[in-house]
Amino acid sequence: MSALFSKKIGYFFISTCISLGAYTIASAETDAINLTETESTKKNPGQYSTFLAYFENDLFADTDQYYTNAVKFSWLTKDLREYRQVLPKWLMPTTRLAPRVTPSAEEEPVALYNVAFSLGQDIYTPDNIASSTLLDNERPYAGWLYGGLALHRKTVIHLDTFELSVGIIGPSALGEESQNSVHRYRNIDEANGWDHQLHDEVGFLLTWQRHSRMASTEKKNGFCADFIPHYGVTLGNVLSTLNAGAESRIGYRIPKDFGTSLIRPGSILSDPFLGAEDSNSMFFGFHFFLGLDGRAVGQNIFLDGNTWEDSHSVNKKNFVMDAYGGFAVHYRCFKITYTHVWRSKEFNAQDKPQLFGSLSLRYTF
Repeated sequence: MSALFSKKIGYFFISTCISLGAYTIASAETDAINLTETESTKKNPGQYSTFLAYFENDLFADTDQYYTNAVKFSWLTKDLREYRQVLPKWLMPTTRLAPRVTPSAEEEPVALYNVAFSLGQDIYTPDNIASSTLLDNERPYAGWLYGGLALHRKTVIHLDTFELSVGIIGPSALGEESQNSVHRYRNIDEANGWDHQLHDEVGFLLTWQRHSRMASTEKKNGFCADFIPHYGVTLGNVLSTLNAGAESRIGYRIPKDFGTSLIRPGSILSDPFLGAEDSNSMFFGFHFFLGLDGRAVGQNIFLDGNTWEDSHSVNKKNFVMDAYGGFAVHYRCFKITYTHVWRSKEFNAQDKPQLFGSLSLRYTF
């Protein structure tokens, strides 16, 4: 795929997302069914937990390079009135340090809370995986194996997420074993340059994100559309970024959640406000979506190299954008989502943007 064609895909996503968002706002007519913050006080907490499984790979774009594979598993508790229903008492003073997700007296009637636990692995490789020599201008080999704990505060309109992720980068992250085991199973040539991967280093991330259902319309025939902007900050030796973006959705019986979940910090979004008690989630539905996320990048260990040791590195781009689109289908406890992502160049020597796919499954129980 040529660089020009990749740019056209990105421009198409951008223009279509903006147009769909404008349409959603304009179509919020008087016959739309919309909940307000006050009305949410009449609802009881959802009584269902949520399990999420994610798989992201560039094989969906017929490539094997850069951000080449990631898996993640998350468990989200049922809706809570306070975090102490799940977390141990000794941890509660620490949760009060998390910004904008801590319960307060005035928010108690309208806010609900969740705790999420995650386990994941990301794998990064250069374009040329056949070479066993160090490729100076190519992306470094790297693996990232991590666990995460996230706190969610949500109303009908807003979702605030604070997430701590801790893990290991380097050989102990088992990136080489994971990639080459799959390649051997599929009878594909193995990646030969893992001897030059980043060194072992403990990594951590602190992330805060806000997603808002700013405009939504739901007609009596089940037609739905919404527009969900987001913004946030991530700090840590793995990544340090400021990000902002938006997503537009249109379809039939869209769940009352906060958009599409991808494997990125603070992005566990597929939890309806009332869990499986959300009326739209109880029946068959589908929707299409388009979204954007732009990031100002201060630190990216997967490009900058190890923090405390000399390692392979490249000159990164300080602004990266994702444009994505796809579709989701849900019925009662299950929701399956496919997302195709266009990511702009992440480092100076990268010859073209990257395309990859994301497949996720949500099970509410």
